[in-house]
Parts: sequence; structure tokens; C-alpha cells
Amino acid sequence: MSTLHIRPATRGDISAIVAMLADDPLGAQRESPDDLTPYHQAFDRLDEDKNQHLVVAERDGEIVGTLQLSVLHGLSRQGTTRTIIEAVRVSAATRGGGLGTQLITWAIEESRRQGASLVQLTSDATRGDAHRFYKRLGFVDSHVGFKLTL
Repeated sequence: MSTLHIRPATRGDISAIVAMLADDPLGAQRESPDDLTPYHQAFDRLDEDKNQHLVVAERDGEIVGTLQLSVLHGLSRQGTTRTIIEAVRVSAATRGGGLGTQLITWAIEESRRQGASLVQLTSDATRGDAHRFYKRLGFVDSHVGFKLTL
């Protein structure tokens, strides 16, 4: 098996990232890979923010995974820095081969490097397989999440 390289995403990766975001029943409802304009605008905002880390996993020149790691500095928990893992995706052709574990392991290690003492994430309530995956990696379902669409 060839080496996996996790690196910062570039503008040139946007199409591959959006394709992965759209490649499941939930993503198919909310992503629009035919119009990348809003994704380019969002990428520019992320790229300017030192606390946002959008990465891709690349193997043999092909983008096979992605995630976003956000660093949050706060006052709670005695001034704890925490990170939030979002938008974890692995290409359909490579699922089940350990790539998701490698991505999350990278995110945890990067969180430590950023000085975080807590890593958190959310996962849609319908993603039972993802929940089992995160629990296997040591995450605990300790909170109930809420969203308000604006």
C-alpha cells in the first residue's frame, strides 16, 4: 500500500473535497458540486484564519479524505483550548481501509500540538456507523447537540 500524506488543502482541492462532502445521502441534500463559487469563498475565509485547518489526505496523487480542525480558545474549563473536528470524509473507494482512523489520529495529534486539552466533534444522529467508529477511537457521547438554521 502506498503512503498516505495529510496536508493543508489548497484551492485546487476544492472540487475533490466537495465531491466527497456530497457523496452520501445527507451530503447529497446539502452540497452543490456543480457550483463551486460558495466553496471558493469559504476556502478563502478558512485560509485567512490561523485557527482553521482544512486538510486533505492524499495517496498516489489522489485526494482520498478530508477534515476540518478548528481551534477554539475559551474561558471555560479554566481557559481550556479545545478543537472541533468537522466534515470528516473518506472517498467511497477507500472506506474500510483505516484511512478514517489515520485522519482522526492526525487531528488528535495536531490538537495536542495546538495546545488543546479537549477534542470534540459532532455527528449527525443518523450516522450510526460513524458513532461506533468514534467510540472505538475513544470519543465519548457525553453531550446532546442542538442546531438552529438561520
